[in-house]
Amino acid sequence: MKISEPLSLEAATWLPEERERVSDLLAAGHLNEAETEQLGLTEVPVSDIPGPQLAVRAAERVLAAARFDPARIGLVAHAWLYHQGHDFWSPPHYVADRLGAHDALPIGVRQMSNGGVAALGVAVDRLLADPTVEAALVTTGDRFVPPGFNRWRADYGAVYGDAGTAALLRRHDPDGQEPEGQAPERSGPTLLLRSLTFATAAEYEAMYRGRDPFTEVPLQAGIPIDVRRPKKAYLEEHGGMGPFLKSAAEAVRATLLQSLAESGVEPGDPRIRCVALPRLGEHVLSITHALLDEILGVEILQLREGSGHLGAGDLLANLAHISASHGLAPGEFAVVIGGGGGFTWSCAVVEAA
Repeated sequence: MKISEPLSLEAATWLPEERERVSDLLAAGHLNEAETEQLGLTEVPVSDIPGPQLAVRAAERVLAAARFDPARIGLVAHAWLYHQGHDFWSPPHYVADRLGAHDALPIGVRQMSNGGVAALGVAVDRLLADPTVEAALVTTGDRFVPPGFNRWRADYGAVYGDAGTAALLRRHDPDGQEPEGQAPERSGPTLLLRSLTFATAAEYEAMYRGRDPFTEVPLQAGIPIDVRRPKKAYLEEHGGMGPFLKSAAEAVRATLLQSLAESGVEPGDPRIRCVALPRLGEHVLSITHALLDEILGVEILQLREGSGHLGAGDLLANLAHISASHGLAPGEFAVVIGGGGGFTWSCAVVEAA
């Protein structure tokens, strides 16, 4: 997705204060020593409020930092991975209403863990296609709690943390002029979204389906959700992980090179400061490390400690971290890799304004 005009992006993450710690679970017998070593982190955030409310809190944070009136938002794209608190309901409309974005079109986006990136793509398309849309807001919010979900044991290579994320996307004003009373107060530089690319291998949707039949009601296949069962069945039928790992490496390479080319940046450009990865386990990302070292040779950010995998929100959370904490100078770049079951992989290139 080549972005024909500069779009400014400001992102925020909202993490609940409560934590579940590996040491406590080990002491209580809920995890064993081998499992704790494989997890590779010490704690994750746990929320007592549902995903859409987490999204609202992250959005309030980004709107306050930008001093941006939510009434001026033309689109709210909300993404999620897991249950949003009601069975037959529209979470994006809730987010828009709670924020006061009453003129915005609320849209829900589902693309597993890549949902936040897909929602960002929807926002980019809307801004570039419709000059009457002044700003678009992207949010994610997920809460992974019993009895429906065991955040520690549901999946391979992922411990799921609760969080909301948000990104405000606007056409960039190079002169930095804001309407009166709207001067921003930011903890880091505004990021310019230079490119956003996707690659899909839809044949791997079966990895999350396995041998399970289609069901008629939620959780009919069993409670809590067991992501490992269908993955194991799929791998048994298809002879292991080899073909998938090959496809994943090809997709990451393709999206990365396309994003760099569309941003006008060569792979070895010294202005590229870092690349951030999804907040997944080390063994899941190991194939990506060699590829990124080969193409970029820059600092690799793995930010899962203290957060875990944030459902649909990893990429937006990584953008918020880069803006607030990574010290990009104007004209320097960062790369953020995403992906989600189905499978779709993604890559964003941002520049510090």
